[in-house]
Formats: sequence, C-alpha cells, structure tokens
Amino acid sequence: MPYRLDMSMMLALHDALRREVERVARVAAKTGDDPRRILAAAAGWELFKKFLRVHHTTEDDVLWPAMRGAVTADGLALLDAMEDEHAAIDPLLDAVDAALVDREHGAGRLAGLVDALATGLAGHLRHEESDGLALIDATLRQEEWSRFGQAHRGRIGDDLTTYLPWLLDGRTPRVAAALLGNLPPAIREAYRDEWRPAYDRLTLY
Repeated sequence: MPYRLDMSMMLALHDALRREVERVARVAAKTGDDPRRILAAAAGWELFKKFLRVHHTTEDDVLWPAMRGAVTADGLALLDAMEDEHAAIDPLLDAVDAALVDREHGAGRLAGLVDALATGLAGHLRHEESDGLALIDATLRQEEWSRFGQAHRGRIGDDLTTYLPWLLDGRTPRVAAALLGNLPPAIREAYRDEWRPAYDRLTLY
C-alpha cells in the first residue's frame, strides 16, 4: 500500500530478517553435519541477532513511545502487542544460543527452537506490516519518523559497514540502487568499493 512516510528501509530490513531466519532454519535442518557447530561459528547468525535486536529495541525505546500519546485505545493495544511479540522473540534467540553449547541435549532441541523462532518472527513481521506500518504512517510526523531512523542508525554505529551490505544481500541491482539512492554519495562509494567486497568475503554459514 502507498505510505505517506518512506517505509523503504523498514521493509528492506524486514525482508533481510526473513531471509536470514530462513538461512538459519536450513542450517538447523542439516543432517550430514552438526548444525550446532556450523551456527556457533557462523557470522550470519551473529549478524542476524545483532541487527534484529537493534531494530526491536529501537522500536520499543523510540518509535512506540513517540506514538503512545497520539493513538486511540485500539492503537495502544496494537503497540502493546508489538512489544509483547518482541519480548517473545528475545528468549528464543537465547534458547538457540544455549542449545548450540549444550552437548547433551542441544542437538535434539535446536531444530524445534529455530522453527519456533522462524514462526514467531514471521508472524510478528506480518502483523507489523499489516497493521503497524499503517498506524505509524497515520500517527507520526515526518520529523518523528526521521528521529527513529537516526536513532536506529546511531545504534548500528560502526557496524554500518556490515549492516548495509547485509541489508542488501540478495537484492536485485535495481532494488539495491533504489535503496542506496537515498544515501549520501560518500556512503554509496564506500559501500561499492569497500563494504560490499568485505561482506562478500565473509563465511556467513
């Protein structure tokens, strides 16, 4: 649907999170090797956790509070649901990490935990896209939406050099160019010349 606010980066991040949890699920389903060993050493798993937590904590700390004074009771219920869904996902990340180092029972628990994580995250992203983004668009002023974006970038910090190529991993050149087009020229050049080549050298899984 068309939005008044620019949701392109938000939607790109949601797509990246879906992509990564699918990759994690494929690793967890492996039978020819110990998936715990692969995920425990995987740069992709660490990046997924880091950027998911940055996104959710910035929404909880910056985005939802900016909206609470301007929405109806139904809107408040939706914001509460967004926070509850975030809170349900964090323990699953921790449980997967615990399974990776559990020599006795971790192998038997891993696939089920990753499936629960994938299901919970997919449901949350669908809910946010079907209801949450429309509420954001109807509620926030441009400067408040920009403040959320600035806070999100601030929490990414020095990891921007990895975050941007991670975000655009697997996107078509046309889509990547459209997303990069909103960024300063220096960032686009660094992405092209340094950040993307370094990311492509990582062993993600």
